[in-house]
Amino acid sequence: MFASVCREATSVHQCRFPAGVMDRVIGKGMAGDTGCVQYEDEQPLSGGNVSGGVVRVGDTVRRPAGPWTPAVHALLTHLYEVGFRAAPRPLGIDDQGCEVLSFAPGTVVWPDRLALLEPSRRLAHIARLIRDFHDAVQDFTPPPDARWRALIPAEGGDIIAHNDLAPWNLVAGEQGWVFIDWDAAAPGSHLWDVAYAVHGFIPLSADPGLQQADAATRLRVFADACGLDEDQRRRLVPLLGRRTRSMHDFLREQAARGTQPWEALGAGSRRRLAQRRRVHRAPPTDMGAGPARWVTATSGRLASADDRSGERFDLSRS
Repeated sequence: MFASVCREATSVHQCRFPAGVMDRVIGKGMAGDTGCVQYEDEQPLSGGNVSGGVVRVGDTVRRPAGPWTPAVHALLTHLYEVGFRAAPRPLGIDDQGCEVLSFAPGTVVWPDRLALLEPSRRLAHIARLIRDFHDAVQDFTPPPDARWRALIPAEGGDIIAHNDLAPWNLVAGEQGWVFIDWDAAAPGSHLWDVAYAVHGFIPLSADPGLQQADAATRLRVFADACGLDEDQRRRLVPLLGRRTRSMHDFLREQAARGTQPWEALGAGSRRRLAQRRRVHRAPPTDMGAGPARWVTATSGRLASADDRSGERFDLSRS
């Protein structure tokens, strides 16, 4: 298979892409394909939010490729070459037109292994990984013809951000923790990435089954480990609501168009939230804008009021 050729390469740019394969990939459009053809020894990979069409073949992962794949592989190659190991290594495109990545052994944190985020030192470890990624990407120069899958317009563009740093894209393994699913990488900002990570890892959620009484303390631990300065801390709290609203608006628009997998993802989230609220006997909420409003209100409370543990909260550094 083509992947065996790329496994010996030191850079994705040294891989010999099969004739015509990249032309087919570029021609797929921004939606990409729904999956790769069946491999003889494949193992479908589950976990996370969206994993359809993703399979393991030996010590590699095969994923549908798209016009963004060459730029994403250039990013991942840069991260590997500067020593950042919390991301898969790109191994090229196989003869079926699917991208090939190194397999990260371990467990996807979402949805059933959130306990792996405890105690707070593990939360701090995740924040430091994000900080290390942002440091590593600072001197990355995208290819001149880079095409990014910018699903949601970002605030700022000083780095190439992951744009989906969350428990559903984190593999916790004995050999290290790895962020996966880099397809949405695109120009963004350090704080834009951090705000989304805060939403998923603290977590800040309208789901009563996920809410944490010590959310204020957890947020401060995260900000400390991310190395946020005073100005960034002041700007982060109001950004939390805007970042959550941007995801809500994206899912609503894609649902209205019937675009998969986003329509199914949004519908599943609404069902889980409604079920959790019934279990916890929480007041009903708007299943559309409710979560975004909840985060906006909660971030304001965290910035200016006592949290439920009675501890006065601010994001000033210790």
